[in-house]
Amino acid sequence: MSDAHALGKSGEETAIAYLKKKKFKVLERGFRFRRGEIDIIARDNDTVVFVEVKTRQSLEFGLPEESVTPLKQQQIRRLAEAYLATNNLYDVPCRFDIISLFYSRKDGYHIHHLRDAF
Repeated sequence: MSDAHALGKSGEETAIAYLKKKKFKVLERGFRFRRGEIDIIARDNDTVVFVEVKTRQSLEFGLPEESVTPLKQQQIRRLAEAYLATNNLYDVPCRFDIISLFYSRKDGYHIHHLRDAF
């Protein structure tokens, strides 16, 4: 496993722990459909939340959330539609969140949760 892959997996674990602490119910992890994947699908009260997790340990290429481009957002929306259809969830409120994580060996994870990010 590459360092970047390990960092991403560790970031997702941290994001799940964070969501559970905030009383979200995690429904799915790594939902795949065709060529795409949604990192986390959770429920926040009555709302289905599609969560994109971005983890970095350097700001050399910008903040983690800045990598969720309009093209990536469009892909996540399509995947969310597939998830909702597959699970017969047609009139359920939903939203798209980003959990941005910055990791430093000294301080651990800094979490920034962007609710209703796009």
